[in-house]
Amino acid sequence: MEYKEIIKKIKPEMDKVIAFLERELSKVRTGRSSVSLVEDIVVDCFGQKFPLKQLASISSPEPKQIIIQPWDKSYIEGIEKAISNSSLGTSPVVDKDIIRIFLPPLSDEYRRTLVRVLSEKQEEARKTIRHWRGEAWEQVQNETKTGEIREDDKFRAKDELQKVVDEYNKKVEEIGEKKEKEILE
Repeated sequence: MEYKEIIKKIKPEMDKVIAFLERELSKVRTGRSSVSLVEDIVVDCFGQKFPLKQLASISSPEPKQIIIQPWDKSYIEGIEKAISNSSLGTSPVVDKDIIRIFLPPLSDEYRRTLVRVLSEKQEEARKTIRHWRGEAWEQVQNETKTGEIREDDKFRAKDELQKVVDEYNKKVEEIGEKKEKEILE
């Protein structure tokens, strides 16, 4: 196998890391409301667990408000309990057939906590990228030992692999900077 194929194989895995990071960061609260803050909250309903997005319509008509409209009135109690127990830091308000969530302004202390959480998630992404670099490099070295990859190509592979890693780390950094800006606004 040529070293370029090895590098080509890890790119989709690194793309998954970036996509996962973006999904995770969409759940981190900023100064504005977003349906992604609540859509994956797990609701215990009739002895089974469902993500909120499977039980209700979720919208964010105002910057500090989320409205949840359950498809069945019997879901309201379970949804209310799940939101109250979540890390959202707010209490839901039941208004007949809908549930309203009013998001309080972020305190400076809470913003710093969110930035810390953001940094941890970025570091996890970088760690996974390093893991894939290690996998690819190990494969390159093994194939160099068996003679499938020439010694010169081994060093080219190392340089090219580092370029790919740098490119993905830059994406992680850019995503994090954008989210940090939203948190601090």
